[in-house]
Amino acid sequence: MQAIFETIFDIIYLSTVVFLGVKMIMGSKGRRQYFLFGVMAVVLGFGDAFHLVPRAIALCTTGLEDYTTALGIGKLITSVTMTLFYVLLYYVWRRRYQIPGERGLTVAVWALAISRILLCLMPQNRWLSAAPPLSWGIYRNIPFLLLGLLIIWIFYQSAKQKEDYEFRFLWLTIVLSFGFYIPVVLFADTIPAIGALMVPKTCAYVWTVLIGYQAMQREC
Repeated sequence: MQAIFETIFDIIYLSTVVFLGVKMIMGSKGRRQYFLFGVMAVVLGFGDAFHLVPRAIALCTTGLEDYTTALGIGKLITSVTMTLFYVLLYYVWRRRYQIPGERGLTVAVWALAISRILLCLMPQNRWLSAAPPLSWGIYRNIPFLLLGLLIIWIFYQSAKQKEDYEFRFLWLTIVLSFGFYIPVVLFADTIPAIGALMVPKTCAYVWTVLIGYQAMQREC
């Protein structure tokens, strides 16, 4: 039952975000914010596919333990692409609200993103192991969480100040995604049922993409 549910859910998720991303890229018509939003959605979908596709195959065949290497590589790629997702979202914010300057903020975003990626690339993560260390799962997620909090704050503040109806809940989608993600990082190894939180976490990302797509459609 788990294999069927996860596989169907992942197919719908990946197809939806990539489809909407391509639609935004093709329909942006020179509007840079929607082009970036589309690229962001495609990066999200293709990045997650490196982990979700091997996982679906494993669940539908001989089990996760026989796909440790593929799943580990997929998690690494997903970790990097998720970081790029937030960097692109930062530039969506700059375009949508016409933010000039802010060099310090840009440096902070890139510093956190690069720190996260470098930590993900460290061999101590043991991505190819069946039992990677929890400590490094925490280390690499510290800059990621800080990056997320930064993006939450700037979208919340700007949407409120500009009375941006279309993007008024975007900050909330990121809050929800991290709210569901952090318990998985901390407790999934000891309480496997916690892993189910990845479903609402994924739905929060779909909501993020839908916000951009619907805003573009209304502005056509």
